[in-house]
Amino acid sequence: MKIAYISTYPPRECGIATFNQNLMGAISANFPEKTTLLRGGFVVALTDSENIQEYEYPEEVKYVIRQDHQKDYIRAANYINTSDADVCIMEHEFGIYGGESGIYILPLINRLEKPLISILHTVLKSPSYVQRIIIREIAEQSSKIIVMSQRAVEFLTTIYDIPVENIQIIEHGVPDINATEQNPIKNLTIFRNHRVLLTFGLISRNKGLETVIRALPKIVETHPDVIYVVLGNTHPGVIKSSGEEYRDHLKSLATQLDVSKHLNFINKFVSEEELVNYLAAAEIYLTPYLNEAQITSGTLSYAVGAGAAVVSTPYWHATELLADNRGRLFDFRNADELAETVNELLDQKSLLNELRENAYGYGLHLRWPVIGAEYIKAAQEACATHDINDKILNNSIVDPEIMPKFSLSHILRLTDDTGIVQHAKYGIPNLKEGYCLDDNARALIMALMAYQQSKSKEAFELLPVYLSYIHYMQTEDGNFRNFLSFNRQYLDELGSEDSFGRTIWALGHSIGCAATNSYREFAMEIFQKSIPHFKSLTHLRGMANTIVGISLYLQVIPGDEGMVNELVKLTQPLIDGFEYNLSDDWQWFEEKMTYDNGILPLALLHSSEITGNEKAKQVALKAMAFLDKLTLSNGYLSPVGNNGWYCRGGSFPAFDQQAIETMAMVLMHFEAYQIFRKPKYIEKMFLCYKWFLGENTLRAPLYDHETKGCCDGLLPTGINRNQGAESTLAYLISHLTVLKAFELEYEYNKIAQFAETY
Repeated sequence: MKIAYISTYPPRECGIATFNQNLMGAISANFPEKTTLLRGGFVVALTDSENIQEYEYPEEVKYVIRQDHQKDYIRAANYINTSDADVCIMEHEFGIYGGESGIYILPLINRLEKPLISILHTVLKSPSYVQRIIIREIAEQSSKIIVMSQRAVEFLTTIYDIPVENIQIIEHGVPDINATEQNPIKNLTIFRNHRVLLTFGLISRNKGLETVIRALPKIVETHPDVIYVVLGNTHPGVIKSSGEEYRDHLKSLATQLDVSKHLNFINKFVSEEELVNYLAAAEIYLTPYLNEAQITSGTLSYAVGAGAAVVSTPYWHATELLADNRGRLFDFRNADELAETVNELLDQKSLLNELRENAYGYGLHLRWPVIGAEYIKAAQEACATHDINDKILNNSIVDPEIMPKFSLSHILRLTDDTGIVQHAKYGIPNLKEGYCLDDNARALIMALMAYQQSKSKEAFELLPVYLSYIHYMQTEDGNFRNFLSFNRQYLDELGSEDSFGRTIWALGHSIGCAATNSYREFAMEIFQKSIPHFKSLTHLRGMANTIVGISLYLQVIPGDEGMVNELVKLTQPLIDGFEYNLSDDWQWFEEKMTYDNGILPLALLHSSEITGNEKAKQVALKAMAFLDKLTLSNGYLSPVGNNGWYCRGGSFPAFDQQAIETMAMVLMHFEAYQIFRKPKYIEKMFLCYKWFLGENTLRAPLYDHETKGCCDGLLPTGINRNQGAESTLAYLISHLTVLKAFELEYEYNKIAQFAETY
């Protein structure tokens, strides 16, 4: 039996990486004729780097997934499916996979043709909507769900509605080694002539190490030979965000309490052999975690397996593993209770020895070869019951393989420290034309979406540029100018209603998903200052853009009744316009279709989602159906051309087709799917997106693979080769919308398959 493992993997410093390596070894240990890990399986490793070569992986790693690259997951599924693996084992922790709460893993497991066993290292008691969906989908695609505690089973059955027969408990494995008789750790200066309290593992604030330090004064008052040793590096994620701030805080706290001589940090990652020796050399092992929401703790399992005397806070895993006098518990953050418990154990050697004996005896059945045998049995059962015909997913509605790699190259070329330049000659910025508010608002939306999608550093660094431009163009009374020359001179006193509305859209988006609190507060200030001008809007597209912005704002601040009233007022003119112009052969808001047409039904969909206005929803559906009939009936998108526009009773203009038309159609259909959950809207969304890639009237791609920009439109004579901000941003926003939709693939493909069956 050959196993494909999906997990992080050493040399990446990660608890799950170590677990997976140990599991591979444990399974191989049950087949003594297997001389290498490689013969027993291979690893598909998750990396947190853009560079696949960042880690020098061992030979068993055969494929690497970059955490934030959706295509890597699809290709990994294809790699596993075409391999000789019999079964797949996946380690699951929300943070090691890309997308919201690690949702990128779902397209991979949906495509797997091998039986899947999923090991859940985290089961949340209060999951978000997306987290609950992810776990339920993992359970549906897995032959078996493995957890490490009874509490996890309770959560999965009661909170996630997963059948208990699909769940199996296999406890966390521990090293199959004992401390050496001549333990070298006891000869270290900090251990010699000291009674050591020990904590090990990657350091971060949730570990609660400050509780131990606050307990030290009372402990050393009775036992002056005590020293507290913290063994382990600071968590790599913490290093990236705040360096050694937490470790420095702990040292400062120890100094304040006059116990700095009783605190020692060993800042290194140790082997299992060393770790067992450290545990054997310590008097007491401590896990002072700050809250109960810890369903599994590998460090705690290791301590029990090594026969350590453990004192812990009562988090979920500790209450189970330390039951039956295998350890002692003290309350969260209760330094006094911890000091009392430690002093009692240090005073009475018989109590310490009893805890050690009980822990060691229990730990024997946690040794890795024993645990490996249980996984082998689970894998054999999965293979025996697997039927590939039970897989729901056949072909995805969205094919990410045909999508170009997302790139901000052209946007960076067009953007300087003022903002994004309006126009380009071919792929070269045309500085003579300066800047406009429309494009900087769109650019802000795009940068926010890109940062949400992949935590793009480039996108994050663009956010203050576009926010600053918007702020610079706001007038004293809260309105906005639009145009700015290259030398930063205002070119108008008052911008268009379109530019106003697009700016409100961008600000609403920024308030809803800002990368930092300061950016959110900045956007909120500009937004609030602009509100008095909502009532002055008279053009439908200005209203529509503003409606989208207000709706995004209300998604995160739903209690703002004043803003709800503004939304209702702005929605009504769109409904009135539709009903006034309605006839058997014309279901549109005006006498003619002009530009950015999809924005009108899109706005009504957003409004109805917030207000529950059924009339707005029905009008949106009728207008969408009319627009789709006109533009998608040939099997590809042919949007209303700007060369004359489409008047009631007139001929349909095939050219000049603009990228913003396509973007509006992509956004409109995706919003329709989010409301109605009908896969046909995803199909239409992706069909519209493919206009950029060449599925259009001229069968010519507008996306330029060389510059990473988008051409400005389709002309009767060919492509407008200029690549300005509007068209490139329209492409990128459409691209990011499709990627966002792809995260929901597990859902809409399932719905589509069900509809075909019944």
